[in-house]
Amino acid sequence: MIKRGFASDNNAGVHPEILKEIEAVNKGHVIGYGNDIYTEQAKKLFKEQLGNDTEVFFVFTGTAANVLGISAVTRSWNSLIAAETAHLENDECGAPEKFTGCKVLTVETPDGKIAPAHVAKHLHGFDFEHHAQPKVISITQSTEMGTVYSVGEIRHLSDLAHSLGMFLHMDGARIANAAVSLGVPFKSFTTDAGVDVLSFGGTKNGMMMGEAVCFLKPGLSADFKYIRKQGMQLASKMRFISAQYIAYFRNDLWKKCATHANSMASLLSRKLNEIGQVKITQPVQANGVFVIIPGTVAERVMKHYFFYPWNEITSEYRLMTSWDTTEEDIEEFVKLLKKELQ
Repeated sequence: MIKRGFASDNNAGVHPEILKEIEAVNKGHVIGYGNDIYTEQAKKLFKEQLGNDTEVFFVFTGTAANVLGISAVTRSWNSLIAAETAHLENDECGAPEKFTGCKVLTVETPDGKIAPAHVAKHLHGFDFEHHAQPKVISITQSTEMGTVYSVGEIRHLSDLAHSLGMFLHMDGARIANAAVSLGVPFKSFTTDAGVDVLSFGGTKNGMMMGEAVCFLKPGLSADFKYIRKQGMQLASKMRFISAQYIAYFRNDLWKKCATHANSMASLLSRKLNEIGQVKITQPVQANGVFVIIPGTVAERVMKHYFFYPWNEITSEYRLMTSWDTTEEDIEEFVKLLKKELQ
């Protein structure tokens, strides 16, 4: 068995309750392409979490959720604004530009969070045909830097976007970790805070696969069934995606998984803070720890516990905890790190 490392919460296995739910719906024949009782049940659960106006469409991946969700509210002459660290900019292989045709504009941010002052430089040229028309501000919650937007910060961005006829999109790949960090329901920092389009993820928090594109305002999803089909994301046996969310929301499994992952990150950060030769660079608010480790030391440790470099120039590394990270994993990792630093 490969040792549990700190490279990504994607590397963790599937929670047993999720697997049980997949097995439970694997009986008999049901109508394909989402016209089944399990998908309808999952959609109702999303409405309970996000509000009655929510329209939900299941897709295979987070990249698809982000790109296709944005496609629904943009045209090829639009631009979208994101943090320079955003998944949309760095980790989707140009998919936003290819499939939406939009220009992606980035802003520098020290902690992964966008503020209204950051996006101001891109908010010009409206109704000027020589300029890509700004249409979407996209934020990630929790961010790629492991930080978390407050409800007020999201509201300020949505107010700005809406005042200019724009939309606010949220990449919620780690939305459960953010909800636990904030201690509030999903709805309070999405629908109630003015988010228009939400990519709701579960894969990083115990699910096997599948994300949800959630349109939180009436009228935004009118043509999305065609966009999803053209985007090659309409699952024929959709019950195996949607059923996972039934287990995910049942008895707050999502919260248990995210609470554990966040607490493990907190423990890891406390242990690292006891080591003088390393330095944590970001507030630890979800399940990510960013730390500067001497490069040669990190390389030796990575032979036993794999993790990714974040900034090779500054020797900054990203350590992610998961729903199945144990205290023993952290103790052994820190023990090895201290040994290599001697």
